[in-house]
Amino acid sequence: MSISTQRATLIVDGILAAVFFAVCVLYAFVGGWPDVIVVTLFSAALVLRRVAPGAALIVAWAAAGVQLLLLRDLQPADAAVFAVVYSTSAHGSRAVRWWGLGSAGAGAVLAAVYLALVKPAVDGVGVPATSEALALLAWTALLFGAALAGLVLAWTIGLLVRTVRDARAQRRRAELDRREREHAEYRYVVEQERTRIARDMHDVVAHSLAVVIAQADGARFAARTRPEAATEALDTIAAVARAALGDVRLLLGELRHREGSAPQPALDDLDDLVAQVRAAGLDVRRTERGERAALGAGHQIAVYRIVQEGLTNALRHGDTGEAVLLDLDWDTDGVAVRLDNALRAGARHDDEAGDGPAAPRHGIPGMRERAELAGGSFAAEADRGRFVVTARIPARAAA
Repeated sequence: MSISTQRATLIVDGILAAVFFAVCVLYAFVGGWPDVIVVTLFSAALVLRRVAPGAALIVAWAAAGVQLLLLRDLQPADAAVFAVVYSTSAHGSRAVRWWGLGSAGAGAVLAAVYLALVKPAVDGVGVPATSEALALLAWTALLFGAALAGLVLAWTIGLLVRTVRDARAQRRRAELDRREREHAEYRYVVEQERTRIARDMHDVVAHSLAVVIAQADGARFAARTRPEAATEALDTIAAVARAALGDVRLLLGELRHREGSAPQPALDDLDDLVAQVRAAGLDVRRTERGERAALGAGHQIAVYRIVQEGLTNALRHGDTGEAVLLDLDWDTDGVAVRLDNALRAGARHDDEAGDGPAAPRHGIPGMRERAELAGGSFAAEADRGRFVVTARIPARAAA
């Protein structure tokens, strides 16, 4: 418990204890100063009951001891014992909790003996049928049972309240931990995909710069003797540089990358990709409408990777017994990609739109990242047992 929380708790409990004291002290004034002392001690125990349950238990025992030693009658302030016993189990440590339970038993014994034997003997007033030992024993047992039931009930209620409170706190911690894990996993997945994008783009940009350098060198030597060749070289340099600039912009500033040696995929490689997936057992039905627009190398990679990841997800999480529909819809502004597959019963797709609390895992964040970096859009959703991925990749003049 923090210092501010302790201060607030003390203030609240202090106000309640003051009200308790003001009510009980009216009765205590009738009995005299000994009863005022008892009420004061019980009120002090109420102030400490949540901040220091162990100390509150000691103060309550002190108040009960004073009451017994001074041979005082029962009074309303004795109700504070139940609140203190409750607090030992609801707010105390393990040791204090068991001390509270033990105090409930010991207090029940002392109360029964005091009320059934000591107080009647001192006051010279007998209880019903005290002339018979059996009746006296029954009366004592009745007092003991009543006191024990009340004190143990207060202790049990406190334990139940503590259990419910701890369970809620545990659920809140588990929820926070889950959200932190999901956030960390999402950042990791996105960073992985950004690194992969940068690796793909490296070869594209490196190739473009090599062409620019070669054409520039050729134009420099041909400028004097063949001006028309120099002009053609400059046109080529301009076109390649524009394409490379578009690819660099896809990196969005500072993307970490490392050089890759594998050739980068393009739209023409989609046939091989579909053939590979079909060989793995997935029935892919591909349709392509419209005339292909010219896409830059980076945009072609984006289309390929989105289709690749969508088919991979369908193979892993979908119902391979049903066909996967792959549609490429071309127009002058670019291409619209749509992947539609049936979900396997009881399986969750690798998607942030899936049911349940889990976060996106691997494929979907990467596909979204590629589409957005290419200047397009992306959506993925599960509906009525099917999973649909749609992406829009805009056209750009190819090198």
